[in-house]
Amino acid sequence: MSPLTVLPPRVRRRLFVVLAVLLVAAGAGVSDAEASPEAGAGAGAYGAAATPDGARYDVALRSDADGGHWRGRQRVSFRNASDRPLREVYLRLWGNGEDTCGEPGAPGASSPVVVSNVRGGTPDRPTVNCTALRVALPKPLAHGQRTSVGFDVSITVPDRNARFGREGAHRFLGNALPVLAVHDAAGWHLDPYVAVGESFYALTADFRVRLDHPSDMVVPTTGTTRTLPGAPGRTVTLGVARRVRDFAWAAGPFRTATQTTPGGVRVKSYWSSDTPAEGVRLTRADAVAALERFGREFGRYPYGEVDLVMTPGFGGGMEYPGLVLLGTTEEGGAVVHELAHQWWYGIVGNDEYASPWLDESFAQYANFRFYGLDTRDCWSEVYWPDEGVRLTSSMAYWSQHRGEYHLVYTAGPCALADLERVLGADTMARLLKHYARDHWYGVSTTEDFKRAAQSVADTDLGPFWEAHHLT
Repeated sequence: MSPLTVLPPRVRRRLFVVLAVLLVAAGAGVSDAEASPEAGAGAGAYGAAATPDGARYDVALRSDADGGHWRGRQRVSFRNASDRPLREVYLRLWGNGEDTCGEPGAPGASSPVVVSNVRGGTPDRPTVNCTALRVALPKPLAHGQRTSVGFDVSITVPDRNARFGREGAHRFLGNALPVLAVHDAAGWHLDPYVAVGESFYALTADFRVRLDHPSDMVVPTTGTTRTLPGAPGRTVTLGVARRVRDFAWAAGPFRTATQTTPGGVRVKSYWSSDTPAEGVRLTRADAVAALERFGREFGRYPYGEVDLVMTPGFGGGMEYPGLVLLGTTEEGGAVVHELAHQWWYGIVGNDEYASPWLDESFAQYANFRFYGLDTRDCWSEVYWPDEGVRLTSSMAYWSQHRGEYHLVYTAGPCALADLERVLGADTMARLLKHYARDHWYGVSTTEDFKRAAQSVADTDLGPFWEAHHLT
């Protein structure tokens, strides 16, 4: 393998800052992750193919004066990919995760995300703490057929500094739009929301989102954007994205700058006026370098544009397709890790509730390689609490063992670095590039990765998986 150099002190400080903010973000505001009675319900009711797929979301929202409230209409069309009739769909209202159903006796009345006036199906009452809304279809949808469901949606940005929240005059709308839940061989995936890590699992879809807002507000979004004149004093930002798993945006009086990577990716930077200038500079430089490197290592970035949203008080970082939210200090922030997520979860999908290591550990391994961390001493930084802990554990486990969740950021990338030493650097590089290609816009599992690694190994990797708590 190519030797990894020891980090210069300034770079090592920045890497430790990145890891610290990631762990702070992961551990803040944890919601209870009790098992949902609906999770996995109906397994076997449909064929094994993940469905509904081929979704297209058409959204038109209008904001109030400060971007704290958005109201409008959303329509999603979709296809039944399974070999059994589809009788229902579920909308995930992830924005309700921390506030749940609001006041007792008035379910949904005080929830940040409220769906009403559903057409194309009959809605039940929201369940799983108001993060899941079942919509019964008027008639069974046969294999390969398409239909659509439309509804009014009201989104109120919570008063907290979070991925769905606000900082000063700036609004963050991550996981705010209702999206379709996934049904596969395990049944409907209706896991509870967790604020430590993520619960998200979605198939790729196309989005066309029209955001009507005051003209003094800048609105970065997932996908490519263009602005159109609206009513007097208002502007329409149109965001269009293809083959993405979610759609996020921000709003506020951002300063902006645009640059293009040598490979042709537009990097649009948005930052609040109180974000340290040196941190903005470092973040922008690292973003360009990371997109170029990861494009070579994992496959060319397919979306054409990335938006970096930077403020000084945001806790760590959060990734969305084509848009990342970044807490930014004079040392920069977690931009490299978050951009690695454009591949690991964004392009190569996984069930983040069931297998968080598949995106977090892979993104952090890419982060380690980018900064040149000497991983030969990797495990000296890892505290392993119990031999029974598995890196492959789900968020149900990590949410109940919050002090151990750091392992997906520390032990996980160390395990991948050890695998690189077992396979050889060139073989590991080919493995990751081919693995990304084989799961491009798809969904991966731990077993998929193990099979792929075994196929290029000269020895049985069973003992390796066991020794590294990956069974």
